[in-house]
Amino acid sequence: MKKYYAETIGTFAMVFCGCGAMTINEITNGSISHVGVAITWGLIVMAMIYAFGEISGAHFNPAVTIGFAYAKKFAWKEVPKYIIAQAIGAVFACFILWYLFPESQSLGETIPAEGFAPFKASILEFLLTFFLMVVIINVSTGSKETGTMAAIAVGGVILMEAMFAGPMTKASMNPIRSIAPALFTGNFQYLWLYISAPVLGAIMAVSSCKLVKDDACC
Repeated sequence: MKKYYAETIGTFAMVFCGCGAMTINEITNGSISHVGVAITWGLIVMAMIYAFGEISGAHFNPAVTIGFAYAKKFAWKEVPKYIIAQAIGAVFACFILWYLFPESQSLGETIPAEGFAPFKASILEFLLTFFLMVVIINVSTGSKETGTMAAIAVGGVILMEAMFAGPMTKASMNPIRSIAPALFTGNFQYLWLYISAPVLGAIMAVSSCKLVKDDACC
């Protein structure tokens, strides 16, 4: 059970801090700034990997969990349990934010920028998750399997992707991170792309590892 608790707590912390930064930035008219939001996402992911990487693998993301299962580095029977644990953490985090900041209209929800077509947003989210999973699958195996390397690499790529892609799609890369705020805002219009694109991106990233590593890598 400890690994499920770790996934719940880690996902709660990630969503509470990341979506919290977006929410506070919204209600204070930009006091945190886009750069500050991106840094918050990167740092909280880095911190949670340090905290729980050795316990649960620090997935905190259904797309990552499915990617690891597809890579045969994680049991498929564990996937639903991990996703449930992640969902509990994410939804509870958004509930706390909803309670603390009822004046917020978004709670850090993910929607494409105005004028940015949903199909383009789905392509961008696919690529963002592809790059993220490429990093994750390569730092979580082999001689580089250390918490320090994984935390810095994964936190860094999330910070970087949030920095440049956040204005267009909010750089979700995580289905449950997008679903949780929508439960409180009622905006489900674009959830299809924030669920499908990250999962497909993670699976494609795992498939691509055979191009640069031995055939038995994934």
